[in-house]
Amino acid sequence: MGIVKISDDLHEEVRKTSTVMERSMNSQAEFWIKIGRLAEQNPTLTYEEILEREMRNQNVASVRLISE
Repeated sequence: MGIVKISDDLHEEVRKTSTVMERSMNSQAEFWIKIGRLAEQNPTLTYEEILEREMRNQNVASVRLISE
Protein backbone atom coordinates (compact mmCIF):
# COMPACT_ATOMS: atom_id res chain seq x y z
CA MET A 1 0.00 0.00 0.00
CA GLY A 2 1.26 3.45 -0.79
CA ILE A 3 0.36 7.07 -1.16
CA VAL A 4 -0.61 8.58 -4.50
CA LYS A 5 -0.48 12.34 -4.89
CA ILE A 6 -3.30 13.85 -6.93
CA SER A 7 -4.36 17.40 -7.65
CA ASP A 8 -6.72 19.19 -5.30
CA ASP A 9 -9.31 19.38 -8.09
CA LEU A 10 -9.25 15.63 -8.69
CA HIS A 11 -9.37 15.00 -4.94
CA GLU A 12 -12.53 17.11 -4.73
CA GLU A 13 -14.10 15.18 -7.64
CA VAL A 14 -13.31 11.89 -5.91
CA ARG A 15 -14.85 13.20 -2.69
CA LYS A 16 -18.07 14.37 -4.37
CA THR A 17 -18.44 11.25 -6.50
CA SER A 18 -17.76 8.92 -3.58
CA THR A 19 -20.66 10.56 -1.72
CA VAL A 20 -23.03 10.04 -4.63
CA MET A 21 -21.88 6.47 -5.24
CA GLU A 22 -21.87 5.67 -1.50
CA ARG A 23 -18.25 4.51 -1.61
CA SER A 24 -15.33 5.54 0.52
CA MET A 25 -12.97 7.99 -1.16
CA ASN A 26 -10.36 5.24 -1.41
CA SER A 27 -12.84 2.83 -2.98
CA GLN A 28 -13.96 5.45 -5.49
CA ALA A 29 -10.38 6.27 -6.49
CA GLU A 30 -9.56 2.55 -6.75
CA PHE A 31 -12.60 1.99 -8.97
CA TRP A 32 -11.59 4.82 -11.32
CA ILE A 33 -8.01 3.53 -11.45
CA LYS A 34 -9.17 -0.01 -12.24
CA ILE A 35 -11.60 1.10 -14.96
CA GLY A 36 -9.01 3.45 -16.46
CA ARG A 37 -6.42 0.67 -16.55
CA LEU A 38 -8.88 -1.71 -18.21
CA ALA A 39 -9.84 0.98 -20.73
CA GLU A 40 -6.20 1.56 -21.66
CA GLN A 41 -5.61 -2.18 -22.04
CA ASN A 42 -8.81 -2.63 -24.08
CA PRO A 43 -9.19 0.54 -26.17
CA THR A 44 -11.93 -0.90 -28.38
CA LEU A 45 -14.31 -1.63 -25.48
CA THR A 46 -16.86 0.87 -24.22
CA TYR A 47 -17.29 1.64 -20.53
CA GLU A 48 -20.44 -0.50 -20.50
CA GLU A 49 -18.62 -3.42 -22.15
CA ILE A 50 -15.83 -3.21 -19.58
CA LEU A 51 -18.37 -3.29 -16.73
CA GLU A 52 -20.26 -6.19 -18.31
CA ARG A 53 -17.03 -8.16 -18.72
CA GLU A 54 -16.02 -7.53 -15.10
CA MET A 55 -19.50 -8.50 -13.88
CA ARG A 56 -19.30 -11.74 -15.88
CA ASN A 57 -15.83 -12.44 -14.47
CA GLN A 58 -17.31 -12.20 -10.97
CA ASN A 59 -20.41 -14.26 -11.90
CA VAL A 60 -22.76 -11.34 -11.28
CA ALA A 61 -26.04 -11.48 -13.19
CA SER A 62 -26.74 -8.24 -15.02
CA VAL A 63 -30.19 -6.76 -15.40
CA ARG A 64 -31.21 -4.70 -18.41
CA LEU A 65 -33.52 -1.82 -17.54
CA ILE A 66 -33.82 -0.56 -21.10
CA SER A 67 -34.81 -2.90 -23.89
CA GLU A 68 -32.56 -2.73 -26.91
